[in-house]
Amino acid sequence: MKWMRNVVRALMAWMLMAMVQAHAAPTGDYVLGPGDVLKISVYQNPDLTLETRISESGVISYPLLGNVKIGGLSVAAAEKKLGDGLREGNFLKQPQVSILVAIVKGNQVSVLGAVNRPGRYPLESPNTRLSEALANAGGTMVGSGSDTVIVTGLRNGRTFRKEVDFPMVFAPTNPVEDIILQNGDTVYVDRVPMIYVYGEVQRPGTVRLERDMTLTQALASASGLTLRGTEKGIKVHRRQADGSIKIVQPGMNDTLQKDDVVYVRESLF
Repeated sequence: MKWMRNVVRALMAWMLMAMVQAHAAPTGDYVLGPGDVLKISVYQNPDLTLETRISESGVISYPLLGNVKIGGLSVAAAEKKLGDGLREGNFLKQPQVSILVAIVKGNQVSVLGAVNRPGRYPLESPNTRLSEALANAGGTMVGSGSDTVIVTGLRNGRTFRKEVDFPMVFAPTNPVEDIILQNGDTVYVDRVPMIYVYGEVQRPGTVRLERDMTLTQALASASGLTLRGTEKGIKVHRRQADGSIKIVQPGMNDTLQKDDVVYVRESLF
């Protein structure tokens, strides 16, 4: 029936709009910061409607009240502060103040490295987690994004740095913390670690270093040995912390490290 289809379409459109608005507009718990652009309105008082930007000192200039510091307050607390000012100044008896954060500038994080959409993203709530920031940036780049995500910033005035084994955030047992981000944090996704396999293998070249990859698995990723290749005497050139190169002869089930160079020699027989 046509009328039912129209109702369904209208309902879907309303739900989509609600989802967009819910995503775009920070909640009442969002902490306001310098640069945020606000749309302030007071119920049944259109003359008090104002669009303004929070100054670097956290202050706005509001009709009847003058300069009001709201930077560092949540949206709900800022609404209450303006409402209290209007009531205590005997301008309105029961003011209902509403603040919409039109543009988020005051609370942002940078997401950089091997992600699909690197850039600066707003913290739309005080509890925005690492997984949400990465989702906003389109996630890590398939095939080139590392599992290790590095978060840097300040905590209590001190330099903060944390490496997160991101897949373990969603592990069913012993998950790692999906940390809460703060204003000014930088999230960096490194390139996936690689190793290099050359000599008597079918496909010499770079190989993605998977978690706990063994020498056997690395050779399999290079399509195995050639007819002339031998598993005996395989050598790995491994860079040390001081920059020097150490040559090791690992077992087939030993794990490899980032930037290892694996050399498969030719059989003498």
